[in-house]
Amino acid sequence: MSVVHAGDFAAERAQLVEEVAALYVETARETGLRAMSPAVRAALGKVERHRFVPESQRALAYRNHPLPIGAGQTISQPYIVALSTDLVAPRPGDKVLEVGTGSGYQAAMLAEIVSQVYSIELIEDLGREAAARLAALGYKNVEVRIGDGYQGWPEKAPFDGIVVTAAAPYVPEALVAQLAPGGRMVIPVGERHGVQELLVITKREDGSLERRSVLPVRFVPLVPGNR
Repeated sequence: MSVVHAGDFAAERAQLVEEVAALYVETARETGLRAMSPAVRAALGKVERHRFVPESQRALAYRNHPLPIGAGQTISQPYIVALSTDLVAPRPGDKVLEVGTGSGYQAAMLAEIVSQVYSIELIEDLGREAAARLAALGYKNVEVRIGDGYQGWPEKAPFDGIVVTAAAPYVPEALVAQLAPGGRMVIPVGERHGVQELLVITKREDGSLERRSVLPVRFVPLVPGNR
């Protein structure tokens, strides 16, 4: 859990929570979620998004849209971050894998709820900056690795949940293999220049998979390693 207390932008953060909550109501038919869970609502209200964007973007940090973070990458729309967190159904004792650390915002959201977050970032500068940022903000339960997200983090598997924050053209088999029975993976799938679909993949206790499409989305592409 974070040791950071509410500081600047508290009012803006509270307003963002209400905007995101309203979107949950509007999209309930598609997502199957009528409201944010209490845990996700608390995390969204606590995590200081302005600390996860470049200084030039801080005035825009609590608007409900993605923002550039450098290296051609973005920090995702807060609604999508909250929704992805809720769809993976996190519990306090869970171990979760995030693929695509970016600035660390999604990892921080997850870290407010679960026991341990492992996060993979292909772009070394982004990954190292995110790791330093998360450590400085007091997130002791997040470990960041520079590597190929398509391969996951087999040494730390199995995971109770996997959140992928960039769009892949297909669901990587390595990630499916690293999902624990009963676990969920949230992943955008589709072509890099088109509309993708946000999928929830649940691994049943017998190892079979249930796949559900939730919403059309647009994410930056999940790039494989060894380019």
